[in-house]
Amino acid sequence: MECPVDHAVLQMTERQGVEIDYCPRCRGIWLDRGELDKIIDRAPDVAVPRPGDHGDEQHGSYDQQQRSSSYKKKRKESFLGELFDF
Repeated sequence: MECPVDHAVLQMTERQGVEIDYCPRCRGIWLDRGELDKIIDRAPDVAVPRPGDHGDEQHGSYDQQQRSSSYKKKRKESFLGELFDF
């Protein structure tokens, strides 16, 4: 198949049971019929925060914020991040 953007030959890969066609030039992705449904079915449910709900934000002094921001945990790769990492 050809990329509809730049007419390069699309590459096909399979990730977690989902077939993805992607363009090596423009990095665009295309899904076959039903593939988006598979992604949605496998994606974890995410709770949507209510307006005015700020979660567990820290309300400390500048020094506390500096110390806490100097060390950041590595974020776990998201489902979509793993799926589209090629």
